[in-house]
This record gives sequence, structure tokens and C-alpha cells, in this order.
Amino acid sequence: MTSSPLAPGIKLITSFSRDSWYRGFILLLTFLFYTAYHLSRKPISIVKSQLHRNCSFVIRPADLNITDNATWCDWVPFDQDNYQNLYGYLDNCFLVAYAIGMFFSGMFGERLPLRYYLAVGMLSSGLFTSLFGLGFYWNIHSLWYYCLVQALNGLVQTTGWPAVVACVGNWFGKGKRGFIMGVWNSHTSVGNILGSLIAGAFVSSAWGMSFIVPGIIIGAMGVLCFFFLVEKPEDVNCTPPQHHEDTEREPLLRNTSNNEEIFNNHTPAVVEAAEEQAEAISFCGALRIPGVVEFSLCLLFAKLVSYTFLYWLPLYIANVAHFDPKAAGDMSTLFDVGGILGGILAGVISDYTGGRATTCCVMLIVAAPMLFVYNLVGQRGVSTTVGMLLFCGALVNGPYALITTAVSADLGTHECLAGNSRALSTVTAIIDGTGSIGAAIGPLLAGLISPTGWNNVFYMLITADILACLLLSRLVFKEVRGWCGYTTRQRGFKEI
Repeated sequence: MTSSPLAPGIKLITSFSRDSWYRGFILLLTFLFYTAYHLSRKPISIVKSQLHRNCSFVIRPADLNITDNATWCDWVPFDQDNYQNLYGYLDNCFLVAYAIGMFFSGMFGERLPLRYYLAVGMLSSGLFTSLFGLGFYWNIHSLWYYCLVQALNGLVQTTGWPAVVACVGNWFGKGKRGFIMGVWNSHTSVGNILGSLIAGAFVSSAWGMSFIVPGIIIGAMGVLCFFFLVEKPEDVNCTPPQHHEDTEREPLLRNTSNNEEIFNNHTPAVVEAAEEQAEAISFCGALRIPGVVEFSLCLLFAKLVSYTFLYWLPLYIANVAHFDPKAAGDMSTLFDVGGILGGILAGVISDYTGGRATTCCVMLIVAAPMLFVYNLVGQRGVSTTVGMLLFCGALVNGPYALITTAVSADLGTHECLAGNSRALSTVTAIIDGTGSIGAAIGPLLAGLISPTGWNNVFYMLITADILACLLLSRLVFKEVRGWCGYTTRQRGFKEI
């Protein structure tokens, strides 16, 4: 009696190794974690257009006795003429606290178990996100309350990025890191989109739920993290990845079946020995890694542009294109859809060319004039708005995504560290912490400049893009020289 052929589904499952299943599981898990982080940050940008609006166009309840027709529907203290400045204060309380906390978070992430660190961070973030929304139900009208909650939320949210990048860096090597992390980094845009849609569903009826629901979601992710996160392949007897380098330098070993065999037979022992002797890198030691300073300063200006859009785009669309708060929030998600495509494209191109800096620089150069065009014609029709938001989102978020993921992981496992992989979290925190300074400055400047006209806000964003390009000029020159044969060029996809 002959046995029946194996079921197609089982064939598919068994075609992947145990290592592959674990790697896929960790990639999905960390994707969900950071999606929740960004999901919980987005509601404030959606709710802004609800906290202060033109009450003349709002149907007034028959039993409401009012003295001011223009502000009766606004939420005190955002009912004053300086409401845009108050929005800037809210944004900056979060972003300044985030930027300051990020420089310390990476060092904590190197020294504490990532599973506990992430779980506590997400649970705390869920608490503070919900507290902001509870201000609606508790009828709180103190600016200090909302600023304090935002600042505390900014501090605890710094637990997220260094920890998830360190975890992914522990599991994935350098070969296709740009592509893998480009796809993985779409969690930023997916989180923004989901956050916009969830906040938009409640913003017109009870804006407090726009914060409470995302708070519950990120808290649930914290529980999931505690029960399921695996920090390193060695913890479950999986093979550690190849971060660099000897097999990549030797052409005879590249893209051969022997490559994996050599790696599997020798690397685990070497990595294990290195890990036993390695100590977490110091802050100054991380700054001395080649490229850390340049990419950090570049990200400062790139993130300035990205976060200005994150916090102000829905209000810009509502004011300029005259959409209602929900429609403006929904339309703004197209910028993040473009960001997903841009992040993947940047990763693929940089993997193939070996030019992380050049890829970022080219996208930033193209982004500058496109921002000018978007402000000029971007609101002249729905189809034009959709197209420009997608294109600008790809160009603005592509370099930002590449630097915060693949570049950070490359530098955190740089060959000069001689096998010490305990620099990942610190390097990531330095790069993203410096970028977060720009993320704090951008929305603040937008709040101060926007009363003078949206054109001036876009001139500020274009200037930031140009400065980001200039800061990468030395690294771009070095990569171009490598392509011309002056140094060894690493090109093409390599095995993980």
C-alpha cells in the first residue's frame, strides 16, 4: 500500500528550517510591537483639528447657553487665538522628553533584558496614552496636565526603538538587511495609518477614545512581549546570523552552498566566545564608530521633516483643502502609504549598490523640490493630492527609514567592534536620539511659523532636506570612489 503524497500545506511548512521560522516569528512580533508604538503617537495630530475649530459651522445643541459663537465647541484651553502655539507645546513636551530619554535608553537596553524592558515600556506607554484621553471624560482643561502626560509618554516610548532594532539585529545578518528592514520598517507607516483611522473613528464624537483605544492596544502588545519575545537566537538554540565579513570579502565563498556550511560550523563558537568577553560599549565609544556622527546629524534634519508631517499634515489638509477632521486624518494616511514604499525601495537599492549614504542623499535631493511642488499644486484636486502625498511620503520617509533601521544595525555591528554585538542598542539610540532632536524642533517651528503662512513652513522643510544631504556628502564621496575602483566595493545581495 503506497502512502499518499504529503499535503501541500505541510510541504510548505517543512520547507522552512527551524531557524527560518524563529526569524520570521521575531520579525512579525517586533513589527507588531513598534506598530503599536506609532499607533499610540498618532492620535494627537488627528485630534488637533477637533480641539479648535470654527464653531459657526457646528450644529449647536438647543439647550446650550453660549456667549461666544466662535469658540463654544472648542476644548479649553485650546479655544484661544494662540492655539497653534499650544499645539506646539504639546508636541514638544513629548518630543523633547523623547529626544533626551533616547540617549539614555540605548545604554539601558544594552544592560537590561530586552523582553522586560520592552514589556514595561509598552505597558507604561499605554497608561499615559490613555490618561491623555481620560482628560476628556474627567473634564480636565489644564494645559499642564496634558503637557505632563505627553512628557511622561515621550520618556517611556524611548524604550521601543533601540530595543526592537537590537532584537532584529541579533537575529538578522548584513546580507539583505536593507530589504528586510525596509519591509519591516513599514511598521512606522502602518502604525501611523492605523492610529489615524482609529483616532478618526472617534474624533468627532468623543475624542478621548481616540487615545484610550490605542493605549489599550499598546498595553496588550506589552503583555504579548512578556510572554513570547526571544532576544537572541542562542536562547532557543538557533544559529546566530553573520553580521560581517570574511565570507563576504572572499569572492569564492560568496553565494555558494559552502558559505552556510562554513558559517554554521565555525561562527557560533566564535560569536559565543566574543559575547562572553564583550562588554556594553560606552557612549563615546559608539560615537567613534565611522559614520555614526554623519548619519545621526543627517537624521536630525530628515526626522525634522518627517515628524512635522506626522504632527501637522492633517491640520494642513483641513485648513488648506477644507476637509473635515476625519476626512483630513484619512487623507493624511496616504503620506504614510508612500513611506512604506519609500522605505522598501531605499532598502533594496542600498542592498544592491552597497551605498546607504548615496541612496539617502539622492532621495533627499529629489524630495526638496517635490515638497515645493506639493505646497504649490497639491490641493488642486483629489487625484493630485493623492499622488503628491504618496510621492512625497516615499521621498521623505525613505531615507529616514533606511537610517533608523539598516544603517543603525550596520553601524551597531561594525567590523571595528571586533565581534562585540552589544553596541546595537547604544548606536541605535544615539542615531535616533539625535534624530529626535530634529523631530522636536520641526513641529515646534511649524507651530511658530504656521501663523505667518503655510508657505514658510514648507520653505523650512525644504531647507532641512538640503542640510540633510550636505551632511552625508563625505560618505557619498567615499561610496562613489569605491564604485570607481578606489576601494573594495561590496555589491549585490548576500546570503544572511
